[in-house]
Amino acid sequence: MQSPLLEESAGKRAVLAASTGGHLAQLHRIAPNLGLSQPPLWITFDNAQSRALLADENVLFVPYIAPRDYRNLTRALRPIGRALKRSDYDVAISTGAALAAAVLPLAKVGGKEAIYIESVSRFNGPSLTGKIMSLCPGIVTVTQHESWASSKWPYRFSVLDEYAASAVPSPSIKELKVFVTLGTIRPYRFDALVDALLAVLPPSASVVWQLGETDRHGLPGESFRSLTSEQFDSNVQWADVVVTHAGVGSAMRILELGKAPYMVPRRMSRGEHVDDHQLQIMNYLQGRHLAICSEAEEISVEGMIKAASLAVSTSSSIGTGER
Repeated sequence: MQSPLLEESAGKRAVLAASTGGHLAQLHRIAPNLGLSQPPLWITFDNAQSRALLADENVLFVPYIAPRDYRNLTRALRPIGRALKRSDYDVAISTGAALAAAVLPLAKVGGKEAIYIESVSRFNGPSLTGKIMSLCPGIVTVTQHESWASSKWPYRFSVLDEYAASAVPSPSIKELKVFVTLGTIRPYRFDALVDALLAVLPPSASVVWQLGETDRHGLPGESFRSLTSEQFDSNVQWADVVVTHAGVGSAMRILELGKAPYMVPRRMSRGEHVDDHQLQIMNYLQGRHLAICSEAEEISVEGMIKAASLAVSTSSSIGTGER
C-alpha cells in the first residue's frame, strides 16, 4: 500500500478547499493519496467541473472569487467560518487559490492543522497566495518542485510525475478534428488564441470551441461557453488535437485522457491573466515531451499535427520523485 503523500493528513478527518480549475483538479487528484480516515468536506465554487468531480462528495459551494478579488474573499469568510465550526475535522488542506486564504487561517484560529500545497504550475517560487500563507503562523506550506524547495517549503510530491508520452500515427490534415478549450477563469478573455486559430485552421477542419469568457460569434464549427466534464472528456477523445490555454487543470485532464495538448499561454500584457505563470507549466510539459507549445502568434497546423502524433499514458497513483 502506498504511504500517504502528507504525514500530517494520515488517519485524520479533513476539509479540502480549492478554487475551481487547476487548483481543484490537483486537489481532487491528490485526495485519494492523503490517507484520510473518512470522506472530507470539500469547499469550492459551483460550476460544471466541481459538480462533476465532487458529485458524490460532501461539498460547500461558495460564491466565485476571482484572482485577487479581496472584496468577495472577505464576503466568503462568514459562510466558510460557519461551515468550519459545524464540521468535525482535524486538518484543512488547500491547493489555492483564493479559497486557501479564506479557509486555512480560519482553521488555524479554530485550533486545527492547516496545510497549503502550492500549485504545480508555480515552478520558480510561491504564488501571491503561497507567500501570504507562508507568513501565517502554524500553516504548513509544501511545494511540488524540488528546484525551489526549502525548510519552509519542503517538497513531498508532484501531480505531474506520472505521465509519459509515446509516438502514434499522424492524422490527416484534410480531416483534422480540433477541440479548442480556453478554460473558465473569470473575467479573462483569450481573443489572441481565437484570432490566431482562425488564421491557420484548414477550411476542412472540424472544430469545437469551449470559449469561457471569450464570447465570439460566427466561428466555424460548434462553440460553447462552458461544457460539463462529460462533454469536455467526450470532445478530447473525439479530437485529433486539443488546443488549450496553458492552464494546469485543463492540461492534467487532457493528459489523463491520453492526449498531448497543443498549449498556448495566456499573457498578462494582453490582460489574459494576472501574471505569466502559464509559461512555466507549458515549458515544463514541452520539456517532458508531453505537449507541443507556442505563443498565440506562432500557432501552426504543423504544431497541431505534432501534438496529435503523441499518446500519453498515466500511472494510477501520484509518485514522490520529480523527473
